[in-house]
Amino acid sequence: MTASTAVLAILFSLLLGAMIPGPSFVIVARNAIGISRADGLATALGMGVGGIFFGGVALAGLYTLLVAVEWLYLALKVAGGLYLIYVASKIWRGAAQPMEMPATDGASRLTGRARKSFWLGLSTQLSNPKTAIWYGSIFAALLPQHPPLWCYFVLPPMVFVIETGWYTIVALGFSSKRPREMYLRARKRIDRFAASVIAMLGLRLVLTAGRTGL
Repeated sequence: MTASTAVLAILFSLLLGAMIPGPSFVIVARNAIGISRADGLATALGMGVGGIFFGGVALAGLYTLLVAVEWLYLALKVAGGLYLIYVASKIWRGAAQPMEMPATDGASRLTGRARKSFWLGLSTQLSNPKTAIWYGSIFAALLPQHPPLWCYFVLPPMVFVIETGWYTIVALGFSSKRPREMYLRARKRIDRFAASVIAMLGLRLVLTAGRTGL
C-alpha cells in the first residue's frame, strides 16, 4: 500500500468512526437543536480540534504507548467516564430550567455561549479514550512503518476536515426548523434522554476499566 492510499484509507475509516453515534454525536445534536445553530457549529469545531489532537498523538505512537502501559489506558477510561457522567448530570439538571431562545440574545452573549459550546465539544471529544484507541489502531494498522514527511503535515488538517465536516452536517440537520419545533415541545424529555445516553456511555467506560485488552 502506497502512502497516499494509506492516508485515504485512514481518512475513510475515521469518517466511518465519526458517523457511529456516541457522546460526541449526542452533544452536537443537543446543542444544535436545543440552543442554536451557532452553538451546534461551535461544538462541531471543538470536535474537529479534538480530532487534530488525536491524529497528532496517533502519529506520535499513542497506541503503542497504551499497549505498553496498561494502567494509563485504565486511568483514561475512568477519567473519561467520570467526565461524561458529569456532563450528563449538567444536562439533566438543566432540562427543567427555563430556556432563552437565541434570537433574543445580544451578539456578545451569543459569542460567549458559542465559546462555551466549543470547549464542551473539545472536552467531550478528548474525554473519550475509545476515540484515542480508534485513532491509534487505525494509524498503526494502515500507516506505513516509516511514512514520508508529507504525511505528518497532511493528516492532522485532513482529520480536522473529516471530524468538523461530519459534525457540521449533524449540527445543520438538527438545527433546522422542524427538529427545533419538536425539541421545544418535548425539551425536558429529550434533554433527559440525551443525558441518560451520555451517562450510560460514561458508566460503561468506568465499569469496564478493569478489563484487560484494548
